Amino acid sequence: MMGKKSVLAMRAEQEASDLISSDFKELVFAAKKLANHAIKLGSLGFGTSILEWIASFAAIYLLILDRTNWKTNILTGLLIPYIFFSLPSLLFNLFRGEVGKWIAFVAVVLRLFFPRRFPDWLELPAALILLIVVAPSLFSSTIRNDWIGLVICLAIACYLLQEHIRASGGFRNSFTKAHGISNTVGIILLLVYPAWALVTDIL
Repeated sequence: MMGKKSVLAMRAEQEASDLISSDFKELVFAAKKLANHAIKLGSLGFGTSILEWIASFAAIYLLILDRTNWKTNILTGLLIPYIFFSLPSLLFNLFRGEVGKWIAFVAVVLRLFFPRRFPDWLELPAALILLIVVAPSLFSSTIRNDWIGLVICLAIACYLLQEHIRASGGFRNSFTKAHGISNTVGIILLLVYPAWALVTDIL
């Protein structure tokens, strides 16, 4: 009788041990899976952040280039809302604060009282600062940090790319004309960031 109880107790202990071991293996597997997903999402987010900075500086580069020696029929004013929606939060918050207010104040004073001392190439950058400073929270927070802002950036990039190709006389010419490669690459960078960000949001 005692032998049977001992055997049953040993079986119960073995089953409990197997159950605990199985649960532990499942827990380890789940932890590894969670870590892999976290690393994947983290790398995607890091890549999106880098592309955001690159796209913003590419837009600023194209804006400066257009106001100096790249005279085309492209509506470069569309670069202003693109920069508004794609500018990294660090820079956006800086210009939305006291720094941006002072820049906007000086720009308005110069434009109103000293128009001859206000160069034409400063009009669009000044408009960008003013837009950042005075934009309501619906645009500066809600839409800018949502997929709607990404879609707007994507639409602007697609439009600028097709207009640039048309103005260059074809896709091949857009890479061979003067300033063609840098301009085309810059516009393609504008296209890559919102497309990548939308894909990562879906994932």
